[in-house]
Amino acid sequence: MQAITMTEKLARLLHLASPALPVGAYSYSQGLEAAIEAGVVRDSASAQRWIGDVLAHSLASMEAPLFLRLCSAWASGDVAAAERWNALFLASRETAELRAETAQMGYSLAKLLPQLGTGEVLLDEPSFPAAFAHAVAAWRIDPQEALIAYLWSWAENQVIAVVKALPLGQTDGQRMLFSLGERLDGIGRRAVQLDDDALGAFVPGLALLSSRHETQYSRLFRS
Repeated sequence: MQAITMTEKLARLLHLASPALPVGAYSYSQGLEAAIEAGVVRDSASAQRWIGDVLAHSLASMEAPLFLRLCSAWASGDVAAAERWNALFLASRETAELRAETAQMGYSLAKLLPQLGTGEVLLDEPSFPAAFAHAVAAWRIDPQEALIAYLWSWAENQVIAVVKALPLGQTDGQRMLFSLGERLDGIGRRAVQLDDDALGAFVPGLALLSSRHETQYSRLFRS
């Protein structure tokens, strides 16, 4: 692959993190809609608390360090390791709809990436972080920088979802996103230090509400 400049790498990373990326992220709330239905999330403060808790107790301790392992596996050409970490992530999803979400988004991104010159994602059922990490390795983007973009993309999608589902203004959403963004560097630094045995998420409230969402009568989102 032809060498690319730092500016081009930045542009490609912004491309991956963009809400315009055609992977269907806009159609998912990752359990947030169920939390709104249950009254757990009802305003800007409770929404920020919910999103921040999921960030701290799920992404920070599982998805973020696993993403870095996937980046390393793809960069070294170790498909077996990528398969192992991808399988672990799929197995870690708390409900059927959360698993279906990452599988659908991963499938969509894996279909797109060869058209952008990264080559094929050699996994039978790529999760979204596995496909994202594949592009990061193919474009030789710094994994730590890529992780911040990945986390930002997740936080932005959560804020977009809550602004749609609650009577919140865009200014409230931007304040929330600004505050959440301040946490990302610390999460990225801790993710590097986590051993394999320390990987794991503990979000029982999310699991319960996501399960309820699967049969929720009226909903905007697929998760």
